[in-house]
Amino acid sequence: MGNVSGVGQSEVLTGDSGVVVDGSRIAAIGPYDELSTTYGDRARLRDWNGTLTPGRYEPDGAALLEAAYHPDPREADELGTEPLTGEALAALDMTEARWGASARRGLQRLLATGTTALTGPFTRPAVRTAVQRSGLEELPTPRPRTLHVGGPANFALFAPDGTPLATVLSGRLLHRRH
Repeated sequence: MGNVSGVGQSEVLTGDSGVVVDGSRIAAIGPYDELSTTYGDRARLRDWNGTLTPGRYEPDGAALLEAAYHPDPREADELGTEPLTGEALAALDMTEARWGASARRGLQRLLATGTTALTGPFTRPAVRTAVQRSGLEELPTPRPRTLHVGGPANFALFAPDGTPLATVLSGRLLHRRH
């Protein structure tokens, strides 16, 4: 349960309210004090100062994961730390295994930005597998997403200055800023 706001259904929750997650679904949304009283003895409480949203939607998911190489930290001295595209990408020996590892690192970067949905299609088998395993929702086009009771527990929390604090997919905390 996190300290955010809203009641019922919303695109954004802010203030002194909360959300209860049960497994991969949202079980309740309402005033934090009420939810704490009802669920506090059997829920992990997290108090976050920020805005909870359905998360960022990344329309360029395919380009970010299939037309860029995200270097392994062990390659930083040789390749740097930023994604490689164009001629730099063409110069690499890109096997399916390397594409898969790159996609997993790219997905970690997306989760760190509060991304919970992206657009494909993903044509490289290793990239497609990485996306499917990540839990990120693949959407063919943007569409309104809401936080609602019974809905998927896919959301991101942002600090008042817009800094991503946490990303949750299917009720699992997959990224948290320390």
